[in-house]
Amino acid sequence: MTGYPFAKGHGTENDFVVLPDHDGSIHGDLTAERVRALCDRRAGIGGDGVLRVIRTEAYAAEWADRAEWFMDYRNSDGSVAEMCGNGVRVFVRYLVDQGLVDPAGEIPIATRAGIKVVTVEGDLLTADMGVPALLGVTEVGVGEHSWKARHVDMGNPHAVAFVDSLDAHGPVGPLLDAPHHDPAEYPEGVNVEFVVRRGERHVAFRVHERGSGETRSCGTGACAVMVAAADADGLGPGSAYTVDVPGGTLTVTWTPEDRVLLTGPALIVAEGTTAL
Repeated sequence: MTGYPFAKGHGTENDFVVLPDHDGSIHGDLTAERVRALCDRRAGIGGDGVLRVIRTEAYAAEWADRAEWFMDYRNSDGSVAEMCGNGVRVFVRYLVDQGLVDPAGEIPIATRAGIKVVTVEGDLLTADMGVPALLGVTEVGVGEHSWKARHVDMGNPHAVAFVDSLDAHGPVGPLLDAPHHDPAEYPEGVNVEFVVRRGERHVAFRVHERGSGETRSCGTGACAVMVAAADADGLGPGSAYTVDVPGGTLTVTWTPEDRVLLTGPALIVAEGTTAL
């Protein structure tokens, strides 16, 4: 099959190929090989993942009465992922730009991690990422270095480690290879965040995403980092943090109702037709 439409978007430079497939008839054969080709930064369009835009009734009929649209997200290596916080904002920005949803109200999006509700306010979009799960202490490492990490589940698994420096020449290094973790603890892999403190309720991190490698930003990772930092600071629900990523800045709020809200920009930067 050749000549199908695509868009390219990003949220704090976490970038995605967006494939419209409203009734599920175009990309039913969205193989891992095709995803890898689309995400290839030299031979393809380039991206950290692929967002397939499909009506929920055509993909997950059991959620059709709760959300019109389903976000079918694939990592750049072709693997299927439960959720992507930056991706869901880019997904909604695409729907808004195409006139497929009303930006004035709450916009529910079905994902493999459940229904996520997104609101739009100008250039910023806020995604309700749901209730976090603060789990036990684990360990992650890069090369010969290792750190204690907090296991946080945001619909997908994260290991959050606080470090002294994010310098590419320091212990965290260039993150070119996947950080090591206990495969028995994370049999399907884990997203690893390395975090430094910038000030009061202000942190920064670098992330290695399973299935994609190091990315410029990770929305669910920002949420996991905020939750881990707030818990370590003795704050918990009812707090908000500024979270810096290499690609920009996000705001994460842990509400008194124990829900995590992710706020940041999302842009569609290109549209076209691809033969990949």
